[in-house]
Amino acid sequence: MDYINELINNREQFFNFMKEKYPLHQNSNIFLRDLQYAVKYYFERKNIALTYNKIYKLTDEFIILLEKENLFIRLNKNSWKVNFQPGSIVQ
Repeated sequence: MDYINELINNREQFFNFMKEKYPLHQNSNIFLRDLQYAVKYYFERKNIALTYNKIYKLTDEFIILLEKENLFIRLNKNSWKVNFQPGSIVQ
């Protein structure tokens, strides 16, 4: 399975999943550790166990993509501002 494409192609589903546990709305801050755990639990819910190294790498790749699309705005090395209204991502 191509895990990064799973996240990219199912961003809306991923962020809806993430909203269940973490505050996620437009202009809110999001932290690296929260994203890493969300990726971990998202795949565990699909019965896919990933190593922590894979989770870290996958999360970094996903963040880079979200920054390029201006969906996340970097505040510092470990946090971003959410620049979209969850539930309204157009792919």
